Formats: sequence, structure tokens, C-alpha cells
Amino acid sequence: MIEKILVVCEGNVCRSPMAAALLSVTPGGHKVTSAGWNAMVGAPAAPFAREIMQARGMNIDAHRGRQLGLPDCIHADLILVMDRRQRELIEREYPLARGKIFRLGEHRNIDVDDPFRQPRAVFERCAHLIEVCVADWQTRLKTL
Repeated sequence: MIEKILVVCEGNVCRSPMAAALLSVTPGGHKVTSAGWNAMVGAPAAPFAREIMQARGMNIDAHRGRQLGLPDCIHADLILVMDRRQRELIEREYPLARGKIFRLGEHRNIDVDDPFRQPRAVFERCAHLIEVCVADWQTRLKTL
């Protein structure tokens, strides 16, 4: 049974906070957290990420960047990353996490590119893609 979901991106200020917020409303009582492979520790979510999530009725203003660590990998039942490279890096650094790391876009065979320091339109496209990928995982999580 999947109870704890960890979402990982690079800096933990754009993609993973948005994805975690969207996943947190998945039926089933999953505990969703996020972290960064190379986190901007203590930094708030990017302004465009906060605005875009606010427009979707989700407040991520309290989010602060957090570094991925071994305890995260041990305790998570499912680890969702944004691209193949992140999956490989985490599997290499934390081999015990193998088998529970998947891309957010796994079901569509796509990576979710980083919108950091990009215009709002790039964040909007990224958020839309994250929503589509999260919907795939929500469907999948119902069957697990």
C-alpha cells in the first residue's frame, strides 16, 4: 500500500511543490512531501509557482525548499521525479530506493522540464503538464 509519496525536483521551489500540492488532494489519505536533489534550502516556492497554484485554489506560500536525504528515500513508498536524470542520480546515491522511483510523467513517457527563472508562460505550461501527469498517477493510485 502506498501511504507516503515523495516528489523530487532539482531545487524544490518550482515543480515538486506544485506536484505535491496537486497530489495531496488525491483520495486515499496519502501523505505527500517534496524535496530537491540540489535544493534551495529554506527558499519559498518560486513566485510564478505560487501564483499559478493560487489560481488553482491551492496555497503553497508556506513551502520552503528542502534537501533530499536518505531518510526521505527510506520512508517514502513512492518517489516521483521529474526526469530520467534525477531518477538515475537518486538510484545511484540511494540504491535502496530502486524500485520505488518513477518519473511523474512515467505513464506518458515524458520528462517535466524545469521552469526556474523562465517567463510565466513557461510555468503555466509546466503546471499544466504536471496536472496531466498527476491525474495519471491519481488514476493509478486508485488501483494500488
